[in-house]
Amino acid sequence: MIFLEFEKPIQELYEELDKLKEIQEKGKADVTKSISELEQRIEKERKELYANLTGWQKVQVSRHMERPYTLYYIEQMCSDFVEIHGDRCFGDDKAIVGGFASLEGRTVMFIGHQKGINTKMRQYRNFGMANPEGYRKALRLMKMAEKFGKPIVTFIDTPGAFPGIEAEERGQAEAIARNIKEMFMLKVPVICVIVGEGASGGAIGIGVGDRVFMLENTWYSVISPESCSSILWRSWDYKEVAADALKLTAEEMLKNKLIDGIIPEPVGGAHSQPEVMAQTLKQQLLTSLAELDAMSAEKRIETRIDKFCAMGEFHEA
Repeated sequence: MIFLEFEKPIQELYEELDKLKEIQEKGKADVTKSISELEQRIEKERKELYANLTGWQKVQVSRHMERPYTLYYIEQMCSDFVEIHGDRCFGDDKAIVGGFASLEGRTVMFIGHQKGINTKMRQYRNFGMANPEGYRKALRLMKMAEKFGKPIVTFIDTPGAFPGIEAEERGQAEAIARNIKEMFMLKVPVICVIVGEGASGGAIGIGVGDRVFMLENTWYSVISPESCSSILWRSWDYKEVAADALKLTAEEMLKNKLIDGIIPEPVGGAHSQPEVMAQTLKQQLLTSLAELDAMSAEKRIETRIDKFCAMGEFHEA
């Protein structure tokens, strides 16, 4: 189990629990009662800790090494997943995965960022930072889903689109801009979920939908706290201040009407009980798909455009 910096008090309790369990296994003494009491204390302190997370702490949780990614959710929620590769133009970007899968007997097109579960896989997936071919692959899959009348679900978890020179040479900005435009006009239901980090154009490139949700301990912003701090203060030392100022948490995003809802995570974050998180997410997707099915394609497109156009409106007194 990997603990974050702010989870140190809980880590110390877990270390005590491991010692008690070791004593129990060796049969040196009956410490069943002590183990039970310590487990209850851990649960209580974890609930209190996670009920009052700061913006920066939620950013840390969203980046947890053991947090589930797109392929995990698809595996847990669906059956018969068939991954589709390539943008039919340049190559196959490993940072974005996608394909058809069966969700409770219904075929759905799933598309999402994939970071990788260890160092080698993270390098292979480019840490979830997609190149232009990744967004073009995503658009190709969306158009395929539209052709066959299948709904689309996207999972967003990226520190941003890849900023390398080669990405710019191949048209990174154009690829993201085209995705945004085309997603507004898709005739099938589109649901977008921020399951980890939602940074800048890398996120919005697959983030235009009829319903946009955030998991409880995720963030969504035009810039990361570290980058914001480095621009404003020429140092990363103010990243916590920047995280609060950016209003990037799910609660702030919902308050400002930039998302449609928050999906609760298990106490301790999605990584603490990934199976439970997957089932919670699955139920939300099924509920939202049922709501969107009741609308005509024309109504969905109109509502989708109106929702995003209303963002950022203000009135001068």
